[in-house]
Amino acid sequence: MSKTRRIFLIGPMGAGKSTIGRRLARTLGLDFLDSDQEIQQRTGVDIPLIFELEGESGFRHREAAILDELTQRDDLVLATGGGAVLAETNRHHLRERGLVIYLETPVEEQLRRTRHDRNRPLLQTEDPRARLEALMREREPLYRETAHITVTTAGGSVPAVVKDILDSLRALETASDAKS
Repeated sequence: MSKTRRIFLIGPMGAGKSTIGRRLARTLGLDFLDSDQEIQQRTGVDIPLIFELEGESGFRHREAAILDELTQRDDLVLATGGGAVLAETNRHHLRERGLVIYLETPVEEQLRRTRHDRNRPLLQTEDPRARLEALMREREPLYRETAHITVTTAGGSVPAVVKDILDSLRALETASDAKS
């Protein structure tokens, strides 16, 4: 699996990128990082405070810098923030520097998984469902454009989703070997 030493997980909030990423990294013997957690560790503040002080554009600037750095690391599974695909530069870095897996998750599942999470500034609204639907309309084409592989997380357990990813990775490697 030499071509899968850099795996980048993309998808909407609540897709399970961090949970699945940790398990996938452990299974493959790779390091795991979460770009949002890296931003929080390096700034010493949580993401809602960054949004409050710098706005979404300030956060996106920080996110782009972290992604540029982390997408160059080897032996890594990286969970990205839901909006990481908004910047063309980020999409390019992700797609060209590693294998991108889109964790596809319907809005209903996102609502269920995020309903008690206060650490998501974009959901601090009167109508979280409408916000998630709007974000999905904007971002889903970008997820699909960026991804090498799409795996659905709806209704699947973490081990089942990781198995689906591993099966997809094996199929990709087999196809790649056949072309060589």
